[in-house]
Amino acid sequence: MRTTSNPVFRNLPKQEGSGGYASFGSTTAGAAQVTQQFGQPQYTQAEPYRTGPDYRSMTIDDVVTKTGVTLGVLTVSAIISYFLVSNNANLAGPLVIGGGLVGLVLVLVATFGRKMDNPGIVLAYAVAEGLFLGALSFMFTDITFGGVGGAALIAQAVLGTFGVFFGMLVVYKTGAIRVTPRLTRMIIGALIGVVVLVLGNVIASFFTEGGLGLRDGGPLAIIFSLVCIGIAAFSFLLDFDAADQLIRAQAPEKAAWGVAFGLTVTLVWLYVEILRLLSYFNSD
Repeated sequence: MRTTSNPVFRNLPKQEGSGGYASFGSTTAGAAQVTQQFGQPQYTQAEPYRTGPDYRSMTIDDVVTKTGVTLGVLTVSAIISYFLVSNNANLAGPLVIGGGLVGLVLVLVATFGRKMDNPGIVLAYAVAEGLFLGALSFMFTDITFGGVGGAALIAQAVLGTFGVFFGMLVVYKTGAIRVTPRLTRMIIGALIGVVVLVLGNVIASFFTEGGLGLRDGGPLAIIFSLVCIGIAAFSFLLDFDAADQLIRAQAPEKAAWGVAFGLTVTLVWLYVEILRLLSYFNSD
């Protein structure tokens, strides 16, 4: 069984009485246990997760509904944040930093505390990231902060984000690109590389203006943003596959919140990268 590049999907609840992850189990009897990758124990094959007569398995409708609710909360929060900053530009910094930090903490708590299916944490993350995205979008597009494009740029970024999302969903459903262990290793390796480069750029910016040039709007910055967008797009394939395995394993209904959480994390990253890329082109 494959793992996913999204840490939210890698720490889903275990099946009681089993050493593996029921949510990623297979309904096929007698399947062999898969070996370890990346130093992390892989998911063992397990029977469908059932706990009693009142138990209801997760369905695709649950995933769609809970993802829609999560994105709806995020959108409302982002709109409120945008208008707050438009009326008081001094709020931009606190909302970007505060929302971003709270969102990061909630991701860490949900991931390492195995609380991805907790709707309170998922919706709190949506609120925090909405505040972050609303303020950040204003900063990228308003001349007060050196931004360009205005609301039209934000609309383009939103359309681009969901265009990539639905495009990769079609790619996954048609099997145009198969999710294989090799593809998984490549995407995870690319993600690690991006994190290292971003951290290196931040450290270098303390000593040299613009750091490594990954975020200064130049040719290298444009290439780096395109690479990040590509990695985020391919990460959707792994997330879709993880969600598909949950449904096949008859995971509990509340596991759909974990799917919604993971997809939202990737969508937020993709939106920020697309918005950043568009701002580069509009600043020329």
